Amino acid sequence: MNDAIRNEIVRRLAAVRPSPKSELNFNSPFELLIAVMLSAQTTDQKVNAVTPALFAKAPTPQAMAALNPEDVEPFIKTLGLFRSKAKHVVEASRILCEKHNALVPQDFQALVSLPGVGEKTAKVVLNVAFGRPLMAVDTHIFRVSGRTGLSRAKTPAAVGAFLEKHLASDLLINAHHWILLHGRYCCTARKPQCAQCPIADLCEYKEKTH
Repeated sequence: MNDAIRNEIVRRLAAVRPSPKSELNFNSPFELLIAVMLSAQTTDQKVNAVTPALFAKAPTPQAMAALNPEDVEPFIKTLGLFRSKAKHVVEASRILCEKHNALVPQDFQALVSLPGVGEKTAKVVLNVAFGRPLMAVDTHIFRVSGRTGLSRAKTPAAVGAFLEKHLASDLLINAHHWILLHGRYCCTARKPQCAQCPIADLCEYKEKTH
């Protein structure tokens, strides 16, 4: 697949969802950071069910840092890995207060140095909160990229780096959302909806469903 086709694929996905946005609910970069941290190995819907009460209790890094992990656990106990997530949320908030003036840094290395923040989380925050042209790769994007031929790279990080290099910069701003949502609702894991797919003629998947 050449870059012209890659960019056409993303443009078609853009036409389906012209104004994409994160399905996580948040009101500030800090709330987005916490929501993405909590979303590891769980669904956005489950995170959205718990964050209103948590953010009512602690809407800022200062308020979250004043809590103990045991204070956070009851709010997020329905999520997987809730004990480690509670610990990371509190520790990360304390570091934001101590080192970053209680602001979410707009620097990749500063973000990934926070407890519980990996490359994907950092890129989501930089892309969604600050408009950086970065490709955070989750399971949906990794699957769609390999299946369609957008990228044959072997790891999520490598897929992200490849797409950041090969997609047009104006598309990269929202490409994370367009590809993710395509994977969530059309190019699904078990039975992709190829008959309704807007990029079926460009996709390299050889076992298309009808």
